[in-house]
Amino acid sequence: MPTSPIRRSDITGLILAGGRGQRMGGRDKGLQPFDGCPLAGHAIARLRPQVGALLISANRHLDAYAALGATVVRDETQDFAGPLAGMLAGLRAACTEYVLTVPCDSPYLPDDLGVRLSAALDAANASSAPSAPSTSSTSSTSPPGCAEVAAPPLAAYAATAQGPHPVFALLHRSLADDLAATLQAGEHRVRAWLARHKAVQVNFGDERPFYNVNTLDDLHTDSPRAP
Repeated sequence: MPTSPIRRSDITGLILAGGRGQRMGGRDKGLQPFDGCPLAGHAIARLRPQVGALLISANRHLDAYAALGATVVRDETQDFAGPLAGMLAGLRAACTEYVLTVPCDSPYLPDDLGVRLSAALDAANASSAPSAPSTSSTSSTSPPGCAEVAAPPLAAYAATAQGPHPVFALLHRSLADDLAATLQAGEHRVRAWLARHKAVQVNFGDERPFYNVNTLDDLHTDSPRAP
């Protein structure tokens, strides 16, 4: 379990690009050109300086994604099971303690995402350190003389005033087995899974870096530029 501050080298970045692209007519969203570069390329450029290693979760056109300069991982199933399945593939493949996930369709994702989510987890872990030893067997479920230890949080995710952004998340790799069981049970909602683990919500003041490209029209319209 986490005991020391999270460093950049402790984090693998994971770009989630394994969806069906239904709102783009079935096109592979991460490879669509936007402002002179594939969407996934924008995400790579923003994420790479924040992490020690980089992965792309994709289920089609694997060579094209690999050509963008990152190792490509596939879902364990072939049914396009959503972002949780991509997160699981990344957790299984990562060699670091943490995985920082982002969607492929957010070309202006925050350049301080990793730092802020890491700091929030570090602070939460510090507050869950053992309390003073208990001396009464009636006031605590812990054995007499043992410190009470709260389970440290293992995940954090971004939110703004407009709502949560749960796919912008920092996950400890020990969550992989639970996530696999969650998917097997038929649960595919990212926010519901994070809530079960009491993930730390980190508020960002600006919505613009979370702008996402959803449709073909979005590829060609004037989009908000992050500062």
